[in-house]
Amino acid sequence: MPGENLTREEARERAGLLEVEAYEVELDLRAAVAAEPAPFRSVTTVRFRCAQPGAAGFLDLVAPDVTAVTLNGRDLDPGSVFDGSRIELADLAAENEVVVDARCAFSRTGEGMHRFVDPEDGEVYLYTQYEPADARRVFAAFEQPDLKAPFTFTVTAPGHWTVLSGGALAGRPEEHRDGSATWRFEPTKPISTYITAVVAGPYTRVEDRYTRTFDDGRELVVPLGALCRRSLARHFDADDVFTVTKQGLDFFHDHFDYPYPWGKYDQAFVPEYNIGAMENPGLVTFREEFVFRGKVTDAAYERRANVVLHEMAHMWFGDLVTMEWWDDLWLKESFADYMGALALAEATRFTGSWITFANRRKAWAYRADQLPTTHPITADIPDLEAAKLNFDGITYAKGAAVLKQLVAYVGRDAFMEGARRYFKRHAFRNTRLADLLAALAETSGRDMSAWARSWLQTAGVDTLTPQATYDAGDRITELAVLREGPGSGPGAAAGAPPRPHRVAVGLYAQPGASGELVRYARAEVDVADGHAVVEELAGQPRPALILVNDDDLTFCKTRFDEDSLDTVRERLGDLTDPLARAIAWAAAWDLTRDGLMPARDYLALVLRFAGRETDIGVLQGLHQQAQYTVDHYAAPGHRAAAERLLAEGALSELRLAPPGSDHQLAWARFFASVAGTDQDLQLLRGLLDGQAKIDGLDVDQELRWDLLLPLAAHGVADRAVIDAELARDDTASGRRHQVRCLAARPDPRVKEQAWAAVVDSDELSNAIVEATISGFTRPGQRELLAPYAPRYFASIEQIWRERTIESAMAVVRGLYPALQARSRTLDATDAWLRDTEGTAPPALRRLVREARDDLARALRAQARDGQG
Repeated sequence: MPGENLTREEARERAGLLEVEAYEVELDLRAAVAAEPAPFRSVTTVRFRCAQPGAAGFLDLVAPDVTAVTLNGRDLDPGSVFDGSRIELADLAAENEVVVDARCAFSRTGEGMHRFVDPEDGEVYLYTQYEPADARRVFAAFEQPDLKAPFTFTVTAPGHWTVLSGGALAGRPEEHRDGSATWRFEPTKPISTYITAVVAGPYTRVEDRYTRTFDDGRELVVPLGALCRRSLARHFDADDVFTVTKQGLDFFHDHFDYPYPWGKYDQAFVPEYNIGAMENPGLVTFREEFVFRGKVTDAAYERRANVVLHEMAHMWFGDLVTMEWWDDLWLKESFADYMGALALAEATRFTGSWITFANRRKAWAYRADQLPTTHPITADIPDLEAAKLNFDGITYAKGAAVLKQLVAYVGRDAFMEGARRYFKRHAFRNTRLADLLAALAETSGRDMSAWARSWLQTAGVDTLTPQATYDAGDRITELAVLREGPGSGPGAAAGAPPRPHRVAVGLYAQPGASGELVRYARAEVDVADGHAVVEELAGQPRPALILVNDDDLTFCKTRFDEDSLDTVRERLGDLTDPLARAIAWAAAWDLTRDGLMPARDYLALVLRFAGRETDIGVLQGLHQQAQYTVDHYAAPGHRAAAERLLAEGALSELRLAPPGSDHQLAWARFFASVAGTDQDLQLLRGLLDGQAKIDGLDVDQELRWDLLLPLAAHGVADRAVIDAELARDDTASGRRHQVRCLAARPDPRVKEQAWAAVVDSDELSNAIVEATISGFTRPGQRELLAPYAPRYFASIEQIWRERTIESAMAVVRGLYPALQARSRTLDATDAWLRDTEGTAPPALRRLVREARDDLARALRAQARDGQG
C-alpha cells in the first residue's frame, strides 16, 4: 500500500464508492496520567454504504497496534488487513458496519492526541489537532474532507478532568470506582473528520452565553465556554474573549442570514500548539500564547481578536460548507481571513485593522507569491503532503486580499447575498470553486470565469508603478500606472494573462506651512493591460508623493517614481494618514527585498521615522523587518555598524516613549533584540537585576526572558544565571525560554548538544524543538554554525522519512543554513536539489527550494547594499 500519503485520485475513487452514515468513537484516555503512558484504547464503529457491492476499500489509521477488526459481523485478521496506516476492507456489502479496536499513541508533536504535562502542578492535559489528516492517529476513519458524517464521541478519563468534544454533553458523566468517569456526547451534525475534536484535562472553564432574537421572533441561545490550563487561569482574560465572540456572532448573523448551526461554542487555549487556532465546530482550539502572562501591546490583543473571528467565520466557510479536496482549501481559508478581518474592523474596537492587514498580513502573501514554489490560490494538491504545505500566505492572505477586491468589483450586497445562497444551497455538504462562482454570478449578474482565471487560477504578483509628466506650470499633463505582470518575476507563471486591477492613486503634498503630507486628490482606475491613464488627475498640481494602491484596494507590489521616492526618504513620517504610511512602508520593504533599495537606506528610514509611527502593529512589524534586514540583507562589511546604529536608535526611542505605553514596551523588546555592545548588555543586566530603571517600564517575567536571551547569546549569562531565572518562572513558558537561552550560548559544545537533541533524537516535544532551534540559530554566531551546513543536507532526508510531517517541517525549515549567506551555501543547496531529483519527496524539495530562494534573495540584497 502507498502508506500515509493519501492521493487525490485515491480520495476521489473512494468518495465515488462510499457514503458514510455515522461514526461512533470510544476513547479510553486513563493511561495519559502515567509517567510513561501506554497507548490509549480507541474503538471506532463506522456505518457506511457502498455503491458497488463486492468492491474493496480501506480505512485510514496510524496506530502502533490494532487488536480487532470486525466487518459486517465477520472478524478480520488485524495482522493481514492493517499495515500501519490503512485497514483493508474487502468484499463490501451495500450496507456496512466496521468496528476497529486499536491502541493509538499519545503525541508530543501537536498532531493527533497531544499530551502535555504541566511542570507547575504535574497535571496532564490532552487535546486533538487533525488538519489536514491526523484524525486517523486517534480513531479509524475515511480521512478525506468530502466523506462527511455525524460523529458520536464517548470518552473515559480521570474523573476530576474537564472533557469536551464538538457535540454537547449527553447527561452527566458516569463515575467509576477507580476514580475515572465516562463522558458521552450528542451526535454532531455531518462534518469532516479533520474538524472533530476532544479536549481533556483539568482545564479551568469559564462560562457565558450568547443570545439573539431574529426578525421572525426565533431566539438563538449559544452556550459559550473559554478554557485554559489551571496554572494559567490567573492570567486568563476570558471576558475579553467573550466580548469579541459575541461581537463576531452578531456580525456574522447580520451578514450571513444563517443561524450558528453548532449548538455550543467552546474556545480552548491549549499548550504546545503548532498553529494559531483550529475551527473545530463547537470546540475551537487556540495556542495558549494568546493567554498573556505579562504586558503586551494592543497589537497582540488585535491579533487574538482577529484569530477568534477568523475561526468563527469558519463555522460557515469550511465547517458548514467544506471543500471536496484540498485543491480548494482557499474556499475556507481565504474567506475566513477576509471575513475575520472585515468583522474585526467593523464589529470590534480594532477599527484600524485594515492597516495591519495591508502592512503585515499582505507582506506574508507577497513573499509566498514570489517564491519559485508559488501557486494559484486554487492550487494543484495531488496528495496530503502537498496539502500540508499549502497553508501559506497565498491561501490565506493573498486570497483574502483578492476577495476584498472582489467585493469592490461585484459590490458588497451582491457578495454577501452570494455567500448566503452558497450556505443554504450546500449546507453540510462539500463544494468546488464552480459552486461558489455560480452563486456570485447569480447575485452580481457578472461572468465570474474571467475574474477567476486572472485572480484564482494564475500565480504571481503584479507590480504597479506611477509615471507622470508635467507642463511648464508644474501641473500634471498625464499620469499613468504601469503594470509589470507576474510572468516577469522569478517563480511566477510566464505568459500569464493580464490581471485586472481596480486601483486608487493618491496625490500628496504639504498644505501651507503645516509640515504634514496630506492627500489633496484621489482617483480610481482599472489597470488591465500594460498601463492605464488616470485621466481624472490631469491638471492637478505637481505632488510631493504619488501613492499607487492608495487605500489598499488591490493585491500588488507598488513602486515610486523618482520624485516620490525622494519624498519617502525625506518625509515618510510626515504622512498623516496611517494607512497611507503603512502602504509606503510596505513599498520600501519590497524595494529592499528586491535588491533595489540598499539595506542601509531602509534601515535609515526606520531609524528616522519609526519613532513617529503611531500604529503599534506597524511599528512592531518595522522592528521585525529591520532586524531581518540587518541579519540577512546588510552587506557583511556594513553589518556591525548597522547593528550599532539600530541599537542606539532603539535605546533613544525607548527613553523618549511615553512611560508605560505600548510604544515603550515595543522599543524595549526591540532594543534587547539588537543590543550588542558592552554598554548595551550592561543596561540589560541592570534592568534584570533592578540596578537600572526606565521610567514606566514594567520588567515583568516575559520581558525578563527577552532581556536574558541576548545576554546568553553574547556569553554574558551562563547556565547558572539561566537556571536561576527558571527557578523564578518554572512554568511551561519558562522552560521553553530556558531551553532557548541555553541553546543560544556561544559555545561549540552547546551547539553540538542542541543539534543532537533536535536532529539525532526524536524525544523532544514540538514546543521544545522550536525553542531549541530558535536558540541554536542566533544571527551573531555565523562562524560557530558554519560546520552544520553540510550536516543539514546529509540529515534531512532521514528526518523526513522518520518524523511526522509537522516535526520534519520544523527541523527542515528551522535548521536551513540561511545565516551562511555565501555562494557555497547556495551551491550546496543546488547540489542537494540536483542529487535528490526524483528521489526525495516533493514536499521536502519544496521546503528546500523555498529556503534557497530566500538565501539567493539575501545575497542579491547584500550585493546591492555593498555597492558604493
